This record gives sequence, C-alpha cells and structure tokens, in this order.
Amino acid sequence: MLNKWFSAMEEAIRELKHWPDKSIQIFHHNDADGITSGAILTRAFERQGYQVRRFCLEKPYPAVLRKVYEQEGRIIVFADFAGRIAPMISELNKGRNLTLILDHHVAEASTDPKVHNLDPDLFGLKGDRDISGSTTCYLFAVTMDPINHDLASIAAVGAVADGFFVDGRLVSQNRDAALEAVEQEKFAIKQVEKGEQYWLKTSTGEIPVLEFGDYLDLLGGVGYYHNGPDMGVKVCLEGVSPESDKMVEELKATRKKIFDEEITRLQAGGWKQATHIQWFHVENRFFPMGVKMIGAFCDVIRETKLIDPNKYLAGFQIIPDEIPGFGAIKFNEVKISMRVSPFMEGEIRAGRVMGLNILLPEATNRLGGFSDACHSLTAATTVAIGKEERLIEEMEKIIQGESNG
Repeated sequence: MLNKWFSAMEEAIRELKHWPDKSIQIFHHNDADGITSGAILTRAFERQGYQVRRFCLEKPYPAVLRKVYEQEGRIIVFADFAGRIAPMISELNKGRNLTLILDHHVAEASTDPKVHNLDPDLFGLKGDRDISGSTTCYLFAVTMDPINHDLASIAAVGAVADGFFVDGRLVSQNRDAALEAVEQEKFAIKQVEKGEQYWLKTSTGEIPVLEFGDYLDLLGGVGYYHNGPDMGVKVCLEGVSPESDKMVEELKATRKKIFDEEITRLQAGGWKQATHIQWFHVENRFFPMGVKMIGAFCDVIRETKLIDPNKYLAGFQIIPDEIPGFGAIKFNEVKISMRVSPFMEGEIRAGRVMGLNILLPEATNRLGGFSDACHSLTAATTVAIGKEERLIEEMEKIIQGESNG
C-alpha cells in the first residue's frame, strides 16, 4: 500500500510540474500540525520556483470552498484537512483546477481526476497513530525533491504536537521523520519512564517540543485573527524571535483570562447533561480567539474533576463571520469540539465504546452539518446555530442504537 501512495504522489507531482500556472495557493490548518505543514509546503514549493500564497483556515468550510473554486486553472493545495471531503471538492472543481490534498485524517476517494487525494489514510496508514499532517507534507516534499530532507525536524515537531503516541513514543512514519532530524542534529530523543521526550535543537539551546507545539498552537489558535499563523510559519522556518516571543506572551495572557473565566462559569453550574454526553456552550465569549480554542479548552478540562469521566465531553463555540484573507463570509454556524477523559480513551481504544470519528460525523450529517477532520479521540464539526441540542440528541440516539444492537 505504501508503494501505491508514493506512486500517487509521484503522479500528482508530474502533473504539477506540467501545469501552466506557476503560483500555488496553500490552505492549511491553524494548529501546530497545520502550521508546520504549511511551513514545509511553503519552503518546498518556493524551492521549485513557485509563487506561494498561503491561507490559514480553522476548517475547510463549504462557504470558503465555494469561493475558492470560483477560480479556474489554478493549483490549490490543502494541508492537514480536507481528506474526508474530497468528493465535495471534486464536485466544486469539475476538472478546472489542479488540487492536491495532503491530509492525514479519515479520508474518502476523489471523484475528479484533477483532485489528487494523497491522504495516507487511503493507503493503509492511520492519522491518529502512524502519520501526522506535517509528516505527510514532508514525505510529499521529499518525493518532489530530496533537497527537502532538511525539513524533517519541522515534520517531527508537527507529529509530536499532534499528540498521537504508542506507549509514549512516536511510531511509523512520524518516528522516521524524528530519527532523521536526530541524524541532522536538529532534534533529540530522551528516554523517560513512560516513553520518550522530544527536544528541538536551536541556536539558543534545546526546546521541549511539546512546549514549542503549544507556542505554535497559541499563535495559530489564540492569534488566529491577529496574523498569528503567519508568525507561526515564520518561526518554523527561521526560529523564534523577540517579536514572536512578545506575541506569544500576550496571547498566553488572553488565553488564561478567557479560560479561567469559563472554568469559573462551569464550576457554577454551566454544564448541560445528557445520558452519555456532558456539554457546554461558550457562545461568543472566546472571541477574539479562533474557534480552535473550544477544542483546546476541552483538552484542558478533560482530565480534571470538572467532568464526569464516564461521559463524552463536548463544547460549542459560535463561528465569527470572517476568515483572515477572505474578509466577511456569512456562516450562521457553530463549531462543536469533542474530547474524552483518560478512562473513555481506554474504552474507545479497546472497542468497548464508539469513537468520536464515527459518532460525531454521523450525527452531524443527519442535521445537514459539515464534518471533515475527525479522529477517534478528538473530533470537531459544524452545524447551524440553533441545532446544538438536536445534535446532542442525535448522538444519544446513535449511542443508544449501538448499545441496543
């Protein structure tokens, strides 16, 4: 299967090199994995002489995609999302643009030969175990030109930051990228009691990769509406700077204030409870942070006494009617992010309860919502404002149906 994946990448690269347009539009996610993916592709394509225009999205929303595919004759690349919606992209594209999808989430095959879905999920790899978005983009870049081997450390940062380990260690393609970065003396791996710790080597010393991942997450998530993603890509390619440090410190203060206020609200009874799901709604209280932060907040509280460890955890946040670089876009939608406690994580991994990658997209689709990048332990979709309670009810029906089946 891996040979087929590399053959598919080679075929896409051949078509890329023969395409008349020599400019590329990269759309990438705004978490650490997405920012490292965007950085890798930016450097790799610029080395090939392409003019790169980069857009950071929190999700590849249909409203944005419809606007993107008003174009014709362009090269459009998606990184760290869009694998699942290749059929939708194919329908929008209709053979008019060359499109590459470099995702690692659960995927569906393209129905347009000009849409190359290179998501390794279609070739037997697991995005929540074997390969991150950054490693996917890195292997594509190396396939395009071996000079891009020097980007291994950026790939490894994205893999570590994405947080998918086996027994506390990176595995498979993610591990290969990390080991290559170690050989290049840009990375260090240290054994600890429960696995490994990863360190990025810089001119000013070693930085724990998990801390660096949080640094990028702050820029991309908290700073989404304040040019944070562009700063994140710059940091990946050029290193941290006094300017980026100042921005991150300000964003940390913003995140702490908003998160602390929301925790106080939950402690005062801000929860809503269903049989199998506990949920809350932040409305617009997280703005000016991006909507990625509802998932980040769920990550913060999923191991605390705030939650019932036997239930799924869900949070809602209203999507602002604006995309940086696009201007105003009317959404009228809310994002739901879901996480699980350590106990529920074990239950999902053992197959005793349903994974979020099945539960949430199925319920979302029943309500005409939008789902794309979902893992078994972390997932997010969008539905129209006003459908939040119905979405919870649909998930409860799905869970009940499985337990009764």
